Amino acid sequence: MMRLKGRHWLMLWLVVFVCVLLAIAARQSSGFRAAHRLGELREERMALEARRAELERQIRIASSRQVLVPLAERALGLHEPSDSEFTLLPLTSSPSVGR
Repeated sequence: MMRLKGRHWLMLWLVVFVCVLLAIAARQSSGFRAAHRLGELREERMALEARRAELERQIRIASSRQVLVPLAERALGLHEPSDSEFTLLPLTSSPSVGR
């Protein structure tokens, strides 16, 4: 059986050291890539949330009475009823079912 001499041990430890350094560098590179991607995704999320808020604002404006009433008057020939056109129907108590 061959015994390892001092220079062989030194070479072995240098190879182990280089492998550890390569593993650390690879892990850090992966971490930097993940952090960069996370930043991109956060920016995209903020842009999408801003777009959503703008679309919700446009929906609120488009569904307001100020927009819908003139549109209904023009397109459908409708008008807002005057007080004399309202009919109030009184509610009467109905007989109980099953007596």
